[in-house]
Amino acid sequence: MADKVALVVGGAKGIGLAVATRLATEGAAVFITGRAHDQVEAAVSAIGHGVYGLAADASAPEDLRRVMTDVRERCGHIDALVLNAGISEPASLGDVSQDHFDRHFSVNVRGTLFGLQAALGTLRDGASVVLMGSVASSIGIANYGTYAATKAALRSYARTWAAELAPRRIRINVVAPGPTDTEMMARVPDEVRASIVAPILLGRMAKPEEVASAALFLLSDEASFITGTELFVDGGMGQI
Repeated sequence: MADKVALVVGGAKGIGLAVATRLATEGAAVFITGRAHDQVEAAVSAIGHGVYGLAADASAPEDLRRVMTDVRERCGHIDALVLNAGISEPASLGDVSQDHFDRHFSVNVRGTLFGLQAALGTLRDGASVVLMGSVASSIGIANYGTYAATKAALRSYARTWAAELAPRRIRINVVAPGPTDTEMMARVPDEVRASIVAPILLGRMAKPEEVASAALFLLSDEASFITGTELFVDGGMGQI
């Protein structure tokens, strides 16, 4: 990724931070966004080199347009775009509220759609885009129906956008992690962790760095003939 410019929307923590760290390590100039200014600053400090932090709400199109303007003014273009911002909150069918539904689709789907739209004028022809999906989009996980539906929507959008942007040689792909051992998961009780791990063939959660490796592959020239696809990083959870 030397001499390339990357933007990770939702790059201040968890999987997004791991992706941003890997991109910086591989030589890219990396921009990250996060809703909380202090988290963004902490992420910039943690990565330590080649990274710029921008506080922005991924569900607010005006914030996303501002981010693209900042990137364009600093570096002129984007070679690699990761749309990672998302939320996941459980709710059974009987408990889903309008606010729960709107909140998930606002961040996970609307934020991704308008994030990519805002980036169109800044993405260089031949750029690569990774959307952050989930194994939940392909399997039924009780109480996570709304979250899963948002990720299924992203998978569908990826196909359409890959077709629309093919004339510009912009590749669109999805990375679909299974349960990942982020800071959020570290707070989960042991018995809940055990139930999460049980259906994973490899017997453990993914490490954020393993998801980052998959994203890096799709963003790099090593994946130059791959577009419109979904790469599962789920330890076999949804594949058998």
